[in-house]
Amino acid sequence: MTGILRDDIVEVRDQSEGSRLYSKGNYGYPRSGGGVDLDLAEAVYLSECGRLEVVSGGEPVPFQDLFVYSASVYEGFDIKYLVYRDLRQRGFVVRQESGWYDLSVFPRGKTLSNSRPEYYVKAVSERSEFSIPELIEQTAEAGKRGRSLLYGVADEEGDVTYYIISLMDPSGKVFVSDPESVPGGRLIRDRVFTWGKDAEILQLMGYFGKSSGDFLQLSLAEACYLVSRGKLRVIGSNDMEEDFESLRSFCRAVQKGFDKRLKVYTDLRERGLVVKSGFKYGNHFRAYISSPDDCHAKYLVHAITEGDLSSWSEVSKTVRLSGGVKKEILLGNISGKKIDYLEFRWFRP
Repeated sequence: MTGILRDDIVEVRDQSEGSRLYSKGNYGYPRSGGGVDLDLAEAVYLSECGRLEVVSGGEPVPFQDLFVYSASVYEGFDIKYLVYRDLRQRGFVVRQESGWYDLSVFPRGKTLSNSRPEYYVKAVSERSEFSIPELIEQTAEAGKRGRSLLYGVADEEGDVTYYIISLMDPSGKVFVSDPESVPGGRLIRDRVFTWGKDAEILQLMGYFGKSSGDFLQLSLAEACYLVSRGKLRVIGSNDMEEDFESLRSFCRAVQKGFDKRLKVYTDLRERGLVVKSGFKYGNHFRAYISSPDDCHAKYLVHAITEGDLSSWSEVSKTVRLSGGVKKEILLGNISGKKIDYLEFRWFRP
């Protein structure tokens, strides 16, 4: 079939061909009087598949020339087309969009006339950067419309990887109890240790610390959190009791980014989650919804502020690792007193 290139659309004027494109292939927008208008992604795809001959000024426009022309009309067309093409080849009906998302994707087996989009898709290059506040805003907007937000990330060879992004509200069942007596600990170098009855109390309060033989070791975040709540006394290197401010100052000096770690740790604990170190998984924390003796950690959590995470290569490494250990990766984004949890999950459409 033949289409006529007009600015940013390709007109298929033949009524029967246009009807077949729309009703059978789910391409185009019906024209008054018959036929369809194709957006440039649709036209380039149909041209590549050998199903459409595009002409301009009476002369044929080869596929490669149409691709170059489209790239001159739309910024980032090459990346958008790679994602569009990949989704079409996976059997989805796809629409090119304008606005804060690039493509709308309809369920398999449905048509444009009898369904609504299932996903909104942003098409990006692996080299492109992003801002977490923007992702939060876009994810929330998609959620309001009852859609999932996908990012289609095209690498430098044209392969596309998809990430589904969701706003999460993590919660658990273990809330910190009041101790029968306030336990004590000793700050040695950059760790807090307890022994005997004090160690038992800390475990009963909410599974704090890691037991190693005859002693229990607390992380800096655990110790600082408990001191801030009046549920732990810590003796420092000068044999004096550390108050919250002095202990936090010490922690800041020995652990980079301690403030944001403590904010996210505190928020997770207040949500009823048991929080432990996530170092072995390459994240700040791992979080359990109940006793660590009875279940595996459900979440891996990384505390961030704007600018900490901005590249898709970082996302790829983090998500691949979490998927390998069957845990959900959450980014705890701190904005003032508010913490939003974003889940990045590898997705196969």
